[in-house]
Amino acid sequence: MTYQLKRRILLKGAAAAGLLPSFAFAAEPLKVGLIVPMSGPFASTGRQIEAAVKLYQQKNGDSVAGRKIEIVLKDDGGVSPDVTKRLAQELVARDKVRVLAGFGLTPLALAAAPVATQAKVPMIVMAAATSIIPQRSPFIVRTGFTLAQVTAPLADWAAKNRIGRVMTFVADYGPGLDAEKVFVKRFTAGGGKVLDSLRSPLRNPDYAPFLARVKDAKPDALFVFVPSGEGAAVLKQFNDRGLGTAGIRLICTGDVLDDDLMTGIGAAANGVVSSHHYSAAHPSAENKAYVNAFMAANKGMRPNFHSVGAYDGMHLLYQALAKAGGDADGARLVAAMKGMAWNSVRGPVRIDAGSRDIVQTVYIRKAAQVDGAMFNVEFDKVDNFADPGV
Repeated sequence: MTYQLKRRILLKGAAAAGLLPSFAFAAEPLKVGLIVPMSGPFASTGRQIEAAVKLYQQKNGDSVAGRKIEIVLKDDGGVSPDVTKRLAQELVARDKVRVLAGFGLTPLALAAAPVATQAKVPMIVMAAATSIIPQRSPFIVRTGFTLAQVTAPLADWAAKNRIGRVMTFVADYGPGLDAEKVFVKRFTAGGGKVLDSLRSPLRNPDYAPFLARVKDAKPDALFVFVPSGEGAAVLKQFNDRGLGTAGIRLICTGDVLDDDLMTGIGAAANGVVSSHHYSAAHPSAENKAYVNAFMAANKGMRPNFHSVGAYDGMHLLYQALAKAGGDADGARLVAAMKGMAWNSVRGPVRIDAGSRDIVQTVYIRKAAQVDGAMFNVEFDKVDNFADPGV
């Protein structure tokens, strides 16, 4: 009989006799199944999430309450819910993960939700942003944001700042529909008029026909949401087709002006007003340290909002596991996460105990040159803002 086997038998006996917690003998690593798009059209989201998870562990260690945290990374390609669901099932059944995390887009998160429910494992949604996601499983907790949450303050700002006539243009899937509905509702309530609402396909979008319709209608502004990675194409075509010179303003959610892509977007972003929960230019000391460490660890890649959703997702997991004394029981971990609050690099955040969704500051920003590079510079904010409902 080996030493390891003998030790395990003794510990099991002690646990059965009530001398040890029932999980003490199972001090094997706590495995986290991280499902993100590392390839395909949304690969930038996966790269940002993976980099943030690695940075968190580099800064905070890889063990909590005597449990080693082991990340099992899976690439779902970002486009097929069936692939994401299969990966989640394999991670739980074969790899014995105790937590699922990541999820770049809404359809993929929704596909994995039943797996989390059936397996009773926490599912930390770091990126996907449709409002309904936490409602699909009692084991889902979100650390990123919702589109409705970051859209509402921009609609209010536009209505108060001499923008009277607007068209909306969104990607035709969950977050885009949330953004459209909330913008129209808040903007019209503030006295504005929405001339038309346009939707482009999520896959292989061609923005030209939609932008031509906008130019013909001549609104004061065009409100845009497209997922991270598509903003550069929208801005280029907006300018190439002369909408800006025709006097039409572009206003958008922060997905369009993704920090990771701002260098490539360049001057086309100058002056564009957006709303979001994070900017790499956020002026706190905590964020400056985060940006410096992130860029140093990733060959100069600038952190974006998805990175912060992942970084805070790891923080939430670490704190919940510590609170649970190392016990990885799914229900106990989720209970520990509810109501948790901390000072993030984006500002103060908390997990609402009822909705299991994040409450945070939403910032109004303007794209501008800072030290020779384009950044989203915050100039207004709404504190302690929750998803407003759709």
